[in-house]
Amino acid sequence: MLRLEARENTPRALLLGAPLLAIVFTLAVSSGLVAWAGAPVGEAYALLLAGGFGSRFAWTETLTRATPLIFTGLAAALAFRAKLYNIGAEGQLYLGALAAVAVGGLHGGSGFDAPPALLAVAMMATAAAAGAALLLVPAFLKSRFAVDEVVTTLLLNFIVLLFVGAMLDGPMKDPGAMGWPQSVALQDALQLGKLVERSRVHTGLLGALAAAAVVWALLRFTVLGFRIRAVGSGARAAAFAGMPVGAVSLQVALLSGALAGLAGAVEVAGRAGYVTLDMSPGYGYSGIVIAMLAGLHPLGVVAAAVFVAGILVGADSMSRAVGVPTYIADVIVAVSLIAMLVATMFTQLRLRWR
Repeated sequence: MLRLEARENTPRALLLGAPLLAIVFTLAVSSGLVAWAGAPVGEAYALLLAGGFGSRFAWTETLTRATPLIFTGLAAALAFRAKLYNIGAEGQLYLGALAAVAVGGLHGGSGFDAPPALLAVAMMATAAAAGAALLLVPAFLKSRFAVDEVVTTLLLNFIVLLFVGAMLDGPMKDPGAMGWPQSVALQDALQLGKLVERSRVHTGLLGALAAAAVVWALLRFTVLGFRIRAVGSGARAAAFAGMPVGAVSLQVALLSGALAGLAGAVEVAGRAGYVTLDMSPGYGYSGIVIAMLAGLHPLGVVAAAVFVAGILVGADSMSRAVGVPTYIADVIVAVSLIAMLVATMFTQLRLRWR
Protein backbone atom coordinates (compact mmCIF):
# COMPACT_ATOMS: atom_id res chain seq x y z
CA MET A 1 0.00 0.00 0.00
CA LEU A 2 1.00 3.62 -0.49
CA ARG A 3 1.62 5.85 2.47
CA LEU A 4 3.04 9.33 3.10
CA GLU A 5 6.26 9.66 5.06
CA ALA A 6 8.16 12.73 6.19
CA ARG A 7 11.33 13.50 4.24
CA GLU A 8 14.56 13.66 6.19
CA ASN A 9 16.15 15.89 3.56
CA THR A 10 14.47 17.71 0.69
CA PRO A 11 16.52 17.73 -2.55
CA ARG A 12 17.25 21.22 -3.85
CA ALA A 13 16.04 20.22 -7.30
CA LEU A 14 12.67 19.31 -5.81
CA LEU A 15 12.37 22.67 -4.05
CA LEU A 16 13.03 24.47 -7.33
CA GLY A 17 10.99 22.14 -9.51
CA ALA A 18 7.84 21.93 -7.36
CA PRO A 19 6.57 25.42 -8.28
CA LEU A 20 7.28 24.76 -11.96
CA LEU A 21 5.33 21.52 -11.85
CA ALA A 22 2.47 23.35 -10.14
CA ILE A 23 2.42 25.93 -12.94
CA VAL A 24 2.46 23.23 -15.63
CA PHE A 25 -0.41 21.41 -13.93
CA THR A 26 -2.40 24.65 -13.65
CA LEU A 27 -1.94 25.44 -17.34
CA ALA A 28 -2.97 21.89 -18.29
CA VAL A 29 -6.19 22.02 -16.26
CA SER A 30 -7.05 25.51 -17.48
CA SER A 31 -6.39 24.50 -21.09
CA GLY A 32 -9.27 22.06 -20.91
CA LEU A 33 -11.62 24.78 -19.73
CA VAL A 34 -10.47 27.19 -22.44
CA ALA A 35 -10.97 24.54 -25.12
CA TRP A 36 -14.40 23.72 -23.66
CA ALA A 37 -15.31 27.39 -24.08
CA GLY A 38 -14.56 27.01 -27.81
CA ALA A 39 -11.42 29.16 -27.93
CA PRO A 40 -7.97 28.21 -29.28
CA VAL A 41 -5.83 27.43 -26.25
CA GLY A 42 -2.55 28.84 -27.56
CA GLU A 43 -4.09 32.09 -28.70
CA ALA A 44 -6.03 32.47 -25.46
CA TYR A 45 -2.90 32.06 -23.33
CA ALA A 46 -0.96 34.45 -25.58
CA LEU A 47 -3.70 37.05 -25.15
CA LEU A 48 -3.75 36.43 -21.41
CA LEU A 49 -0.03 37.08 -21.08
CA ALA A 50 -0.10 40.04 -23.44
CA GLY A 51 -3.03 41.58 -21.61
CA GLY A 52 -1.26 41.33 -18.27
CA PHE A 53 2.40 41.81 -19.16
CA GLY A 54 2.74 42.51 -22.88
CA SER A 55 2.80 46.30 -23.02
CA ARG A 56 3.43 49.44 -21.01
CA PHE A 57 -0.29 49.83 -20.40
CA ALA A 58 -0.63 46.18 -19.38
CA TRP A 59 2.19 46.47 -16.84
CA THR A 60 0.84 49.67 -15.36
CA GLU A 61 -2.61 48.14 -14.91
CA THR A 62 -1.11 44.98 -13.42
CA LEU A 63 0.99 46.94 -10.92
CA THR A 64 -2.00 49.10 -10.02
CA ARG A 65 -4.05 46.00 -9.29
CA ALA A 66 -1.12 44.39 -7.43
CA THR A 67 -0.67 47.26 -4.95
CA PRO A 68 -3.59 46.45 -2.60
CA LEU A 69 -2.98 42.74 -3.14
CA ILE A 70 0.53 43.09 -1.71
CA PHE A 71 -0.87 44.67 1.45
CA THR A 72 -3.59 42.05 1.94
CA GLY A 73 -1.17 39.26 1.03
CA LEU A 74 1.25 40.50 3.70
CA ALA A 75 -1.60 40.73 6.20
CA ALA A 76 -2.54 37.09 5.60
CA ALA A 77 1.05 35.83 5.46
CA LEU A 78 2.04 37.48 8.73
CA ALA A 79 -1.05 36.22 10.56
CA PHE A 80 -0.78 32.70 9.15
CA ARG A 81 2.88 32.54 10.26
CA ALA A 82 1.61 32.69 13.84
CA LYS A 83 -1.28 30.29 13.14
CA LEU A 84 -3.73 33.18 13.42
CA TYR A 85 -6.01 32.53 10.46
CA ASN A 86 -7.12 36.00 9.44
CA ILE A 87 -9.96 35.59 6.92
CA GLY A 88 -11.20 39.11 7.57
CA ALA A 89 -8.81 41.22 5.50
CA GLU A 90 -11.71 42.26 3.26
CA GLY A 91 -13.55 43.86 6.16
CA GLN A 92 -10.35 45.38 7.51
CA LEU A 93 -9.65 46.88 4.09
CA TYR A 94 -13.09 48.51 3.92
CA LEU A 95 -12.90 49.80 7.47
CA GLY A 96 -9.45 51.24 6.77
CA ALA A 97 -10.75 52.94 3.62
CA LEU A 98 -13.68 54.41 5.52
CA ALA A 99 -11.39 55.66 8.30
CA ALA A 100 -9.10 57.25 5.72
CA VAL A 101 -11.98 59.16 4.17
CA ALA A 102 -13.26 60.16 7.62
CA VAL A 103 -9.94 61.92 8.23
CA GLY A 104 -8.95 63.01 4.73
CA GLY A 105 -12.36 63.73 3.26
CA LEU A 106 -13.42 66.48 5.67
CA HIS A 107 -13.32 69.89 4.02
CA GLY A 108 -13.72 73.50 4.94
CA GLY A 109 -14.80 74.39 8.45
CA SER A 110 -15.74 70.80 9.27
CA GLY A 111 -12.28 69.46 8.47
CA PHE A 112 -8.90 69.62 10.12
CA ASP A 113 -6.91 72.81 9.71
CA ALA A 114 -3.61 71.00 9.26
CA PRO A 115 -0.85 70.81 6.63
CA PRO A 116 -1.51 68.17 3.94
CA ALA A 117 1.57 66.17 4.93
CA LEU A 118 0.44 65.91 8.55
CA LEU A 119 -3.10 65.12 7.46
CA ALA A 120 -1.82 62.37 5.15
CA VAL A 121 0.09 60.76 8.02
CA ALA A 122 -2.98 60.99 10.25
CA MET A 123 -5.12 59.46 7.49
CA MET A 124 -2.82 56.45 7.02
CA ALA A 125 -2.38 55.98 10.77
CA THR A 126 -6.13 56.06 11.35
CA ALA A 127 -6.73 53.51 8.58
CA ALA A 128 -4.08 51.20 10.03
CA ALA A 129 -5.55 51.60 13.53
CA ALA A 130 -9.05 50.79 12.26
CA GLY A 131 -7.91 47.57 10.59
CA ALA A 132 -5.84 46.59 13.63
CA ALA A 133 -8.72 47.21 16.04
CA LEU A 134 -11.05 45.07 13.94
CA LEU A 135 -8.72 42.05 14.00
CA LEU A 136 -7.84 42.56 17.66
CA VAL A 137 -11.34 41.43 18.69
CA PRO A 138 -11.16 37.92 17.14
CA ALA A 139 -7.55 37.56 18.30
CA PHE A 140 -8.56 38.36 21.89
CA LEU A 141 -11.50 35.96 21.73
CA LYS A 142 -9.19 33.21 20.47
CA SER A 143 -6.52 33.91 23.08
CA ARG A 144 -8.90 34.27 26.02
CA PHE A 145 -11.80 31.94 25.19
CA ALA A 146 -10.42 29.70 22.39
CA VAL A 147 -13.02 31.02 19.91
CA ASP A 148 -12.29 29.97 16.33
CA GLU A 149 -10.91 33.06 14.57
CA VAL A 150 -11.81 31.71 11.13
CA VAL A 151 -15.50 32.07 11.97
CA THR A 152 -15.25 35.42 13.73
CA THR A 153 -13.05 37.13 11.12
CA LEU A 154 -15.20 35.82 8.27
CA LEU A 155 -18.45 37.00 9.86
CA LEU A 156 -16.95 40.39 10.67
CA ASN A 157 -16.51 40.96 6.94
CA PHE A 158 -20.28 41.02 6.47
CA ILE A 159 -20.83 43.18 9.53
CA VAL A 160 -18.29 45.72 8.29
CA LEU A 161 -19.82 45.83 4.81
CA LEU A 162 -23.24 46.51 6.33
CA PHE A 163 -21.72 49.25 8.48
CA VAL A 164 -19.96 50.79 5.48
CA GLY A 165 -23.22 50.70 3.51
CA ALA A 166 -25.01 52.49 6.35
CA MET A 167 -22.31 55.16 6.46
CA LEU A 168 -22.37 55.67 2.69
CA ASP A 169 -26.13 56.15 2.80
CA GLY A 170 -25.91 58.29 5.92
CA PRO A 171 -23.35 60.56 7.58
CA MET A 172 -20.56 60.12 5.00
CA LYS A 173 -22.67 60.20 1.86
CA ASP A 174 -21.48 62.52 -0.88
CA PRO A 175 -24.27 65.07 -1.44
CA GLY A 176 -23.11 65.56 -5.02
CA ALA A 177 -23.34 61.88 -5.98
CA MET A 178 -27.00 62.18 -7.11
CA GLY A 179 -28.18 59.40 -4.82
CA TRP A 180 -25.36 56.99 -5.60
CA PRO A 181 -24.04 55.42 -2.36
CA GLN A 182 -20.51 56.72 -2.15
CA SER A 183 -18.52 58.64 0.42
CA VAL A 184 -17.23 62.16 0.18
CA ALA A 185 -13.99 62.42 -1.78
CA LEU A 186 -10.54 62.85 -0.33
CA GLN A 187 -8.92 66.26 -0.51
CA ASP A 188 -6.92 66.64 -3.71
CA ALA A 189 -3.75 67.27 -1.71
CA LEU A 190 -4.06 63.82 -0.15
CA GLN A 191 -4.22 61.90 -3.41
CA LEU A 192 -1.14 59.75 -4.00
CA GLY A 193 1.12 60.83 -6.85
CA LYS A 194 1.57 58.88 -10.08
CA LEU A 195 4.69 56.81 -10.67
CA VAL A 196 4.20 56.67 -14.44
CA GLU A 197 2.69 59.45 -16.51
CA ARG A 198 -0.67 58.75 -18.18
CA SER A 199 -1.25 55.65 -16.06
CA ARG A 200 -2.92 54.65 -12.80
CA VAL A 201 0.24 53.40 -11.08
CA HIS A 202 0.68 55.45 -7.92
CA THR A 203 3.21 55.82 -5.12
CA GLY A 204 1.25 53.38 -3.01
CA LEU A 205 3.20 50.69 -4.87
CA LEU A 206 6.39 51.96 -3.25
CA GLY A 207 4.66 51.79 0.12
CA ALA A 208 3.62 48.20 -0.55
CA LEU A 209 7.19 47.21 -1.48
CA ALA A 210 8.50 48.94 1.63
CA ALA A 211 5.93 47.11 3.75
CA ALA A 212 7.07 43.76 2.30
CA ALA A 213 10.69 44.59 3.15
CA VAL A 214 9.76 45.65 6.69
CA VAL A 215 7.73 42.50 7.35
CA TRP A 216 10.58 40.35 6.00
CA ALA A 217 13.10 42.12 8.26
CA LEU A 218 10.72 41.83 11.22
CA LEU A 219 10.37 38.07 10.82
CA ARG A 220 14.05 37.47 10.17
CA PHE A 221 15.96 39.81 12.48
CA THR A 222 13.79 40.72 15.49
CA VAL A 223 12.82 39.01 18.71
CA LEU A 224 9.15 39.38 17.84
CA GLY A 225 9.79 37.73 14.49
CA PHE A 226 11.47 34.79 16.21
CA ARG A 227 8.52 34.48 18.57
CA ILE A 228 6.06 34.60 15.68
CA ARG A 229 7.90 31.80 13.90
CA ALA A 230 8.13 29.79 17.11
CA VAL A 231 4.43 30.15 17.91
CA GLY A 232 3.57 29.22 14.34
CA SER A 233 5.73 26.10 14.52
CA GLY A 234 4.21 24.96 17.80
CA ALA A 235 2.29 27.08 20.27
CA ARG A 236 2.52 24.54 23.09
CA ALA A 237 6.28 24.18 22.69
CA ALA A 238 6.66 27.96 22.56
CA ALA A 239 4.62 28.34 25.74
CA PHE A 240 6.71 25.63 27.43
CA ALA A 241 9.83 27.62 26.49
CA GLY A 242 8.38 30.64 28.27
CA MET A 243 7.13 32.65 25.32
CA PRO A 244 3.96 34.74 25.85
CA VAL A 245 1.86 33.03 23.20
CA GLY A 246 -1.26 35.12 23.85
CA ALA A 247 0.64 38.40 23.69
CA VAL A 248 2.35 37.35 20.45
CA SER A 249 -1.03 36.55 18.88
CA LEU A 250 -2.35 39.96 19.85
CA GLN A 251 0.73 41.70 18.45
CA VAL A 252 0.41 39.77 15.20
CA ALA A 253 -3.27 40.73 15.03
CA LEU A 254 -2.39 44.41 15.36
CA LEU A 255 0.22 44.21 12.58
CA SER A 256 -1.88 42.07 10.24
CA GLY A 257 -5.00 44.20 10.65
CA ALA A 258 -2.96 47.37 10.18
CA LEU A 259 -1.60 46.10 6.86
CA ALA A 260 -5.11 45.28 5.62
CA GLY A 261 -6.37 48.69 6.78
CA LEU A 262 -3.52 50.36 4.89
CA ALA A 263 -4.62 48.47 1.76
CA GLY A 264 -7.96 50.29 1.96
CA ALA A 265 -6.38 53.69 2.56
CA VAL A 266 -3.91 53.26 -0.30
CA GLU A 267 -6.65 52.11 -2.67
CA VAL A 268 -8.75 55.17 -1.83
CA ALA A 269 -5.88 57.66 -1.95
CA GLY A 270 -4.20 56.15 -4.99
CA ARG A 271 -7.00 55.08 -7.28
CA ALA A 272 -10.63 55.51 -6.24
CA GLY A 273 -10.66 58.81 -4.34
CA TYR A 274 -13.76 57.79 -2.36
CA VAL A 275 -15.34 54.69 -0.85
CA THR A 276 -18.02 52.60 -2.56
CA LEU A 277 -19.34 49.16 -1.72
CA ASP A 278 -17.79 47.72 -4.90
CA MET A 279 -14.39 49.33 -4.34
CA SER A 280 -12.72 45.96 -3.71
CA PRO A 281 -13.30 43.01 -6.05
CA GLY A 282 -12.29 40.65 -3.26
CA TYR A 283 -8.78 41.95 -2.51
CA GLY A 284 -8.99 40.68 1.05
CA TYR A 285 -9.84 37.13 0.02
CA SER A 286 -7.29 37.19 -2.81
CA GLY A 287 -4.66 38.11 -0.24
CA ILE A 288 -5.09 34.66 1.31
CA VAL A 289 -4.41 33.01 -2.05
CA ILE A 290 -1.36 35.22 -2.58
CA ALA A 291 0.03 34.43 0.87
CA MET A 292 -0.29 30.70 0.24
CA LEU A 293 1.23 30.96 -3.25
CA ALA A 294 4.16 32.81 -1.70
CA GLY A 295 4.67 30.16 0.93
CA LEU A 296 3.96 32.83 3.57
CA HIS A 297 7.22 34.58 2.62
CA PRO A 298 6.87 38.39 2.65
CA LEU A 299 9.09 38.94 -0.39
CA GLY A 300 7.37 36.11 -2.23
CA VAL A 301 4.07 37.93 -1.63
CA VAL A 302 5.21 40.66 -4.03
CA ALA A 303 5.84 38.19 -6.86
CA ALA A 304 2.62 36.30 -6.16
CA ALA A 305 0.59 39.54 -6.10
CA VAL A 306 2.00 40.60 -9.47
CA PHE A 307 1.25 37.15 -10.88
CA VAL A 308 -2.36 37.16 -9.66
CA ALA A 309 -2.89 40.77 -10.76
CA GLY A 310 -1.50 39.99 -14.22
CA ILE A 311 -3.83 37.01 -14.58
CA LEU A 312 -6.84 39.10 -13.56
CA VAL A 313 -5.93 41.99 -15.89
CA GLY A 314 -4.99 39.70 -18.78
CA ALA A 315 -8.25 37.77 -18.47
CA ASP A 316 -10.20 40.89 -19.37
CA SER A 317 -8.21 41.30 -22.59
CA MET A 318 -8.50 37.60 -23.42
CA SER A 319 -12.25 37.64 -22.81
CA ARG A 320 -12.82 40.53 -25.22
CA ALA A 321 -10.69 38.93 -27.95
CA VAL A 322 -11.77 35.27 -27.98
CA GLY A 323 -14.92 35.24 -25.89
CA VAL A 324 -13.60 33.21 -22.96
CA PRO A 325 -15.37 34.17 -19.73
CA THR A 326 -13.27 36.33 -17.42
CA TYR A 327 -14.01 33.83 -14.64
CA ILE A 328 -11.26 31.68 -16.14
CA ALA A 329 -8.86 33.96 -14.24
CA ASP A 330 -10.42 32.91 -10.94
CA VAL A 331 -10.11 29.27 -11.98
CA ILE A 332 -6.43 29.72 -12.85
CA VAL A 333 -5.69 31.39 -9.54
CA ALA A 334 -7.62 28.77 -7.56
CA VAL A 335 -6.05 25.80 -9.35
CA SER A 336 -2.59 27.33 -8.98
CA LEU A 337 -3.18 27.61 -5.25
CA ILE A 338 -4.24 23.97 -4.93
CA ALA A 339 -1.37 22.82 -7.12
CA MET A 340 1.13 24.86 -5.10
CA LEU A 341 -0.17 23.45 -1.81
CA VAL A 342 0.13 19.89 -3.12
CA ALA A 343 3.60 20.60 -4.53
CA THR A 344 4.69 22.09 -1.20
CA MET A 345 3.35 19.05 0.62
CA PHE A 346 5.49 16.74 -1.51
CA THR A 347 8.59 18.76 -0.70
CA GLN A 348 8.03 17.77 2.92
CA LEU A 349 6.49 14.33 2.44
CA ARG A 350 7.04 11.47 0.03
CA LEU A 351 5.05 8.48 -1.16
CA ARG A 352 6.39 5.15 0.01
CA TRP A 353 5.16 1.72 -1.08
CA ARG A 354 4.78 -0.67 1.83
